[in-house]
Amino acid sequence: MISRLQKYLFFAMLVASAVMAAFLIRLRNRAEDRMQAQATAAPAAMGESAGNPTKTVTMYVPNDLDDSLTTVERNIPLPVDENAQARVLLENLMEAYRAPGSTHPMNVAAGINDVYFLAVPQGKGQEGAGDGGQMAVVDLSGALAVAQPSGIEPETLTLLSMMATLHANLPSVTEVHFLVDGQPRDTLAGHADLTRTYLASDAERRPSPTGAGR
Repeated sequence: MISRLQKYLFFAMLVASAVMAAFLIRLRNRAEDRMQAQATAAPAAMGESAGNPTKTVTMYVPNDLDDSLTTVERNIPLPVDENAQARVLLENLMEAYRAPGSTHPMNVAAGINDVYFLAVPQGKGQEGAGDGGQMAVVDLSGALAVAQPSGIEPETLTLLSMMATLHANLPSVTEVHFLVDGQPRDTLAGHADLTRTYLASDAERRPSPTGAGR
């Protein structure tokens, strides 16, 4: 006879499998779209980049010396599309990682493959209560995972800085899930958990001294 616990575990595994399948199907479709558009998109993208309005954004840069996140404001051109905005924000954060004198040094040229959004379903009893927010699915490059210094603190700071940067500039992002090269992965570099979906508010547990840096 199947126990209630076994039924619950089976249902939980079924739901988790369905969610992960949705992640992978969406990534595959987006990759196919990028490949089809690549031949003609480059010249247009250059023109759009030049014409994008410059906005002041807030980035959360890790500080390995005191395990904190430092807020840094930058003026950067941002595209209109939110998916593109998220990728530009994180790519600029990568520049802070590899800048001379970085407080979180990481020599990675391309750390982000893609970012896309999924609607966060409302919980039971919340139907009609408003927008449930968005989950940002961040597809990290394998190169970033290789460049990431191993250890619970540096790995956690990397994830928190991305989560805080996305949420600060795109407040609709309430949850963040990480993949590596389009695939689920247990940890970033041996410690920080990538199997879970993070609340964007998790980043708020770190002290955040204000930093200069335009």
